[in-house]
Amino acid sequence: MKFGVEFVPYLKLDALVKLARLVERSGFEQIWVCDHYHNRYIYPVLTQLALETRQVKLGPGVTNPYLVHPTVTAAAVATLNEISRGRALLGISAGDPFFLATVGIEQRKPVTAVREAVHIVRELLAGNRVSFEGELFSCRNAGLRFKPEDKIPVYIGGRRRRMLELAGSVADGAHINASHPDDIQESIRYIERGLRSSGRNSKTFDFVAYLVVSVGGDLKRARDVVRGVVSFVTSSAPRASLERHGIEVEKVESIRRLLRVGELKKARAAVTERMIDAFSVCGTVDELAARIEELKRLGITRTVMGSPMGPEPARAVRSIAKALL
Repeated sequence: MKFGVEFVPYLKLDALVKLARLVERSGFEQIWVCDHYHNRYIYPVLTQLALETRQVKLGPGVTNPYLVHPTVTAAAVATLNEISRGRALLGISAGDPFFLATVGIEQRKPVTAVREAVHIVRELLAGNRVSFEGELFSCRNAGLRFKPEDKIPVYIGGRRRRMLELAGSVADGAHINASHPDDIQESIRYIERGLRSSGRNSKTFDFVAYLVVSVGGDLKRARDVVRGVVSFVTSSAPRASLERHGIEVEKVESIRRLLRVGELKKARAAVTERMIDAFSVCGTVDELAARIEELKRLGITRTVMGSPMGPEPARAVRSIAKALL
């Protein structure tokens, strides 16, 4: 099992740099930086982290093709790869529909959008010129004037069937946006279906459990700090997952309505204990380690410790590293 960490850049850059150095010293292999327009802009953040580290791989986790055209993403991640001396990663998916709606963007045909974006990015990173007319994106003899020296791995994030099947058919890995073993097992089946349909080998594919994690000695604090992230995970969870965990659709709709109008605090307060249990891993480091061992048996090859990690992120990184690495 390999491990990574997610950063959400609402923290100041100095704090993120300090945390990145700790993550690298502790033995984690990847840093993924969350890409939302209301946080610090992702590529200057990634550049700063790349300059302040030496070994850890890093990239957007995940970006989306609606706010930035795939050609721009290709140029950005290729530049990051040069700055980091070959350590760049690219995570991409369809974005959060609630945040896209706040800037007047409809998340139209999300699977098609990601499929077309990955095609364009891959071609450009390979040094090819791209003439392409898709349903959502087009290129007319587009190309980069430089080419990355290394292959940049592309991960597709998601939880629903079609997006995970797409990941299996075209990506190097998948970020499974789930924390419960039952949901992750279902997600692995979708990915494997995509791998089979495209004739690809599952042994070279990176099955990533992108967990919502909150560990610490004070269980009440650990559960409270995770509510904000869980509200968003709950809002986009497939109906089958909600039914599996006995979560009432009416309560989920209430959270969705609050998120749509920007009432984040009220959405956070509407999260139930059952939602926290279903869509995060909260508690002690030993409980997290037990969950990861279970996921390893299911076929997960990498675990990313997603936000918030705990009431005190640095302390959480140290304790997780001590237990797992």
